[in-house]
Amino acid sequence: MASSFTTQITARPEHIDVLGHVNNAVWVQWMEQVSVDHWMHDADPAHVEAYIWVVTRHEIDYRGNVTEGETVTARTWIPEGPRGARFDRMIEFTGPDGKVKVAAKSTWAIIDKASGRILRVPAEVAANFV
Repeated sequence: MASSFTTQITARPEHIDVLGHVNNAVWVQWMEQVSVDHWMHDADPAHVEAYIWVVTRHEIDYRGNVTEGETVTARTWIPEGPRGARFDRMIEFTGPDGKVKVAAKSTWAIIDKASGRILRVPAEVAANFV
């Protein structure tokens, strides 16, 4: 069964744009933050030491706005196993009204820290997430 990771994030003044809601670039930062937090929470510490992940693609649907002081619930999960060096990660941010405000699919690639090269996702690394 795929693992998922959930956390909450509160919009602060520096997250707000001229329209009075969370800026689109901030949503991308939050996507990365939640993804890294999931990796750090569920990965084997030896894997955290050996590998790093980089984003190769984002697909984002902005469905609603969040204003300063509102808290969103962020949930991320890996819907299926890796494809070579890459896998997709789903992320949803649900607002205080219970509606999904932002939904995203990000593609990540794994890099061996020692060599600096992309490699196939090792089965033992994927095991904790799919």
